[in-house]
Amino acid sequence: MKIMKKIAFVLIVGLVILSYGTSAMADKNAPLAALGKPSIPADNPQSAAKIELGKLLFFDPRIGGDASVSCADCHMPSQGWGFNDPISRGYPGAIHWRNSQTVVNSAYLGKLFWTGSAKSLENQAPSAALGALSGNGERDMIEARLAFIPVYVKAFREVFGDRWPRVNNVWRAMASFERTLIHNNTPFDKHMRGDKKALSAQQKRGLKLFQGKANCIECHNGAQLTDQKYYNLGVPRAEEWLTRGLAQVTFRYQQYGKGTTEKMYRKVKDDAGLYYRTKENADKGKFRTPPLRYLAYTAPYMHNGTFFDLEELVDFYNDGGGKNEFAANKTKLLKPLKLSDEEKEDLVAFLESLSGPEIKMATPKLPPYAPLD
Repeated sequence: MKIMKKIAFVLIVGLVILSYGTSAMADKNAPLAALGKPSIPADNPQSAAKIELGKLLFFDPRIGGDASVSCADCHMPSQGWGFNDPISRGYPGAIHWRNSQTVVNSAYLGKLFWTGSAKSLENQAPSAALGALSGNGERDMIEARLAFIPVYVKAFREVFGDRWPRVNNVWRAMASFERTLIHNNTPFDKHMRGDKKALSAQQKRGLKLFQGKANCIECHNGAQLTDQKYYNLGVPRAEEWLTRGLAQVTFRYQQYGKGTTEKMYRKVKDDAGLYYRTKENADKGKFRTPPLRYLAYTAPYMHNGTFFDLEELVDFYNDGGGKNEFAANKTKLLKPLKLSDEEKEDLVAFLESLSGPEIKMATPKLPPYAPLD
């Protein structure tokens, strides 16, 4: 009997260790590393023909509601594959309500959008193309349009075996193209691979600050420099919500559409972030940690484009973050860093090492409509 009790005790302790130990291991900061190749899902393998088809579709506005907005309109190659206004543009007659993030290196992320509402590029694409504020497309209309474009009919038949273009394969093709937008040969990557001359002396001092006194490593870790967790940093509200009528309409529409309380709908002026998905008060004002790669081309920064350069961004963290309506949820990780001016310059220099040559791409010539045979 005593032996049985001991066995039961050991099993219970083991289960507790497994359940809590896994969490503890997950909370350990992943080491900084050079970026390798992205994983490719087994159900959507890459091919040259699929990538080329996805590229055309990425730039084609006929995927949107009124055939005027393409993916590239909010993710422009010349604007860091994002959108360089604080708040992204939207579907005609609307405006978006958050900053548009870069597509570059999105292939590595398991949580897409600012609150992680999509788990893959295949899942992300329809959310954007069919969303009321972005593409506002309709699945049957998209298929009907593509069916009258012979180049697409032939390509979908060859790539996917479709009798006519199927909308779910639109997302798969675009995801394949986006997985080619990889930025993994920066000075930082070269340094991590052993090139001792890849970083300047100033950038090496900045790297030391990043991992030490500035404690950026706490949230910006791993090869992609993000832990993909959610934090309230005290980022202040987007001021254009208070000065642009259309922006106010958009924000109130989001408040209503995402199921907030009447009091919150009428009173709150800050973006509640992750709360809209979880409805947990503790998640108000929280957003996913953004990756730090390709930073040189993706300003402005934060979910509402509050900061226009890296110096502003470093000053924000040096001050211990900011204030918003959800102050009770502000992360305890932030505190004044007391960096000197020279240290701030060193940190900015290191952040600049996370970007290499710009990924440039011209808009491809899109195939025309034509009568069906």
